[in-house]
Amino acid sequence: MRIAILGATGMLGHHTALAAQAAGHEVIVLHRPNSDLARIEDIQGERRVATLDKRQWMERALEGVDAVINCAAYYPTTPKHWKDEVKAATYQMQKFYDACAIHPLKKIVYLGGSIALPKNPSGDPGHADLYYPQTPNNKNAYLQVKWTMDKQALAQANNGLPVVVGIPSMTFGEFDYGPSTGQLITEIANGTLPAYVRGQRNVIYAGDAGRGLLACAEKGQPGKRYLLTGENTDMDTLVSIISKLSNRPTPKAVPLGMAKAVNQIQTTVYKLGGKPPKVSETAIAVMSAGQHLDGKQTEKELNFKPEISTESAVNKAFQWFLEQGYIGE
Repeated sequence: MRIAILGATGMLGHHTALAAQAAGHEVIVLHRPNSDLARIEDIQGERRVATLDKRQWMERALEGVDAVINCAAYYPTTPKHWKDEVKAATYQMQKFYDACAIHPLKKIVYLGGSIALPKNPSGDPGHADLYYPQTPNNKNAYLQVKWTMDKQALAQANNGLPVVVGIPSMTFGEFDYGPSTGQLITEIANGTLPAYVRGQRNVIYAGDAGRGLLACAEKGQPGKRYLLTGENTDMDTLVSIISKLSNRPTPKAVPLGMAKAVNQIQTTVYKLGGKPPKVSETAIAVMSAGQHLDGKQTEKELNFKPEISTESAVNKAFQWFLEQGYIGE
């Protein structure tokens, strides 16, 4: 297939492009005008300029494409009202879907977030068929954005677009230029993470997640979600692995309420002209709102299995951050 990949200059998009390339597909990289293409020299194939907020550019970029995998995940960073974040995210994505609608695409893969799944009421690991019955009570911007975009993706599929939702769990790996989830590694390794919030997690290596997103494009059924999972673990274990790897003291775990209170104080200072919060509201949500996940359905339907352990994924990411200068000596 001729597969267009949006977000290939980031971690998940880069690994997805490498997976598609290795599988023999023709890769077309869609990138912003100011993207640093030196980051993707190892990805062969055509480059086309496209942005989520310019529909005509996206329409041109998708010409002659069989499938598109959108790895340009919206990730709130600086503090804004959650309604503003949701409005911006869904506006961009609607332009993307409108551009897709004029082309005979076989698959459109949307990169979902496991935070959009409510916790399994049975206490068992979460699965892809868990849905909030209404807007989540938690008004965390990241949760609200991913929940709304999940609804938007499934609505597009219901309206006839071949949208498949691929949901990687907490992801670590190379090419995390943000960094995004890798910030947990860089902050601990640099001794700048003041504390963390306990919670259950499922961790997947970015290379495995990339193969999973490709499998969604190759075999996924429109209108379905597919959980791309690795190993079930928890924040205590993750923090311990990173601390030992970086030879740093283990940060302290603090109650969720305390973390939120500190974030609120720092957010107020930021709005008055100060520095952004040391631990963002998004980071707190990612650490605390997780659950163990069950990816057996994806394994059965897409023949997908992760290959890399949590410890190896963290180590690969750590070494890359070290090489790129994100971690001090």
